[in-house]
Amino acid sequence: MSNRSAHSYKALAIILRAAFSTVVLIVAFFPVPYVRPVGRSVPMTDQTAAIVLCEDIFIRAPFAECHASTIAETPSGMVAAWFGGTKEGSPDVKIWISHHNGVSWSAPEIAASGLGSAGEPLPCWNPVLFQSSQGPLLLFYKVGRSPSSWWGMMRRSADSGRTWAEPRRLPDGILGPVKNHPVEFADGTILCGSSTEQDGRRVHFEWTGDAGRTWDKTDDLNDGRSFGLIQPALLQTGRRGIIALMRSNAGRIYETRTADGGRTWTRPAPLELANPNSGIDAATLRDGRHLLVFNPSTSSRSPLSVALSNDGRVWQTILNLENEQAQEFSYPAVTQSADGRVHITYTWKRLRIRHVVLDPGRF
Repeated sequence: MSNRSAHSYKALAIILRAAFSTVVLIVAFFPVPYVRPVGRSVPMTDQTAAIVLCEDIFIRAPFAECHASTIAETPSGMVAAWFGGTKEGSPDVKIWISHHNGVSWSAPEIAASGLGSAGEPLPCWNPVLFQSSQGPLLLFYKVGRSPSSWWGMMRRSADSGRTWAEPRRLPDGILGPVKNHPVEFADGTILCGSSTEQDGRRVHFEWTGDAGRTWDKTDDLNDGRSFGLIQPALLQTGRRGIIALMRSNAGRIYETRTADGGRTWTRPAPLELANPNSGIDAATLRDGRHLLVFNPSTSSRSPLSVALSNDGRVWQTILNLENEQAQEFSYPAVTQSADGRVHITYTWKRLRIRHVVLDPGRF
C-alpha cells in the first residue's frame, strides 16, 4: 500500500471515529423517546402493548425540582403544566407550561407566579388545566406558604395557553380543582373536586356555571379526624352521575358518588385499592370504561400503575408505567384526546415530567 493510500485510510478512520463520538453525545444528551409502532400485532400478555409513546417533556430545565403535572387537549394540541422551583414550598416555585406541536414539546415557560399581599414571592401549587366548551383554556392553581394556608387562583387563555389574561383570585372558600381535572356537564356547569388541609384533610366539591366567574360548593364530606381525604379524581356515570376517587391517609383509595351533578354525595367508603397517601387521577373513556393511575402501595410512590374498571368499584391493574424501587413516580394526570388515545403525565423522580400515550384498543 502506498504512503498516500495509508494516509487516506488513517484520515478516513479519524473522521469515522469523530462521527461516532458525535452520535454518542447526541444520543446521551437528547434521548430518543420510546415509540411503539402503531398497528403492529403485540400479544396482550406483553404489558407494554398499549404504550404508543413514552417521553420526557423536558430533559433540562431552569428549576431544580418539579411536581404535580396536569395535561389537557386544546384546539391547538396538547398542553401540559406543573410547578417547579428550588423545592416544593420554596418561594421561587412557579407554574410552568409546555405545548406539543404534534412532534415535540416546547421549552418550559412560566405561566404563573405567586405573590403575597405585600408583594413578596410565594410558592405556587398544583396547577390544573381545563379546556372548557365555552372557549377559554382555564388554568387553576394555588398560592400560599403551605396547603393549610393557600388560596385559589385562575387564569384564562383564548389561544390555547400561548398568552394569558391577568390572574384572578377565586372567592374566599373556593379553591377550584385542587389537583385533578374537572368534568363539564351538558349545561356548561363545571364540577371540581376540591379539599382543604387547615383542620384535618377534608373533601368538598365546587361548581361554576359561567367558566369560573361565580361559584357554589358543598359542605365537607368528612370531618378529617378519623381519616383524611383530599384531591378527588372524577369519573362520569350517565348524564349527571359522578364517582369521585380520593387520596387518603388510611392506606386505601376512598370513593363517593353523586347522581345529581355533585349537589349531594354518598358517605365516603374505602375501596380495595392501596394508597400511600399520594395523588391519583382517573378518567372515564369514551367506551364507558374507567381508567385509574395510582401507586398500588401503602407506603411507597413506586410502582406507578394503570388499572381499569367497568363500575368504579372492582379494578384490575393492567400496566406498570414505572416500577423502580426507592424512587418516586407520582401525581399522575390523565386525559383522553380526540383521537381516542390516553395521555398520562406524572412526576419522574421530582426531576422531570414524563408523558406516556396509551392506545385503549390494546387493553
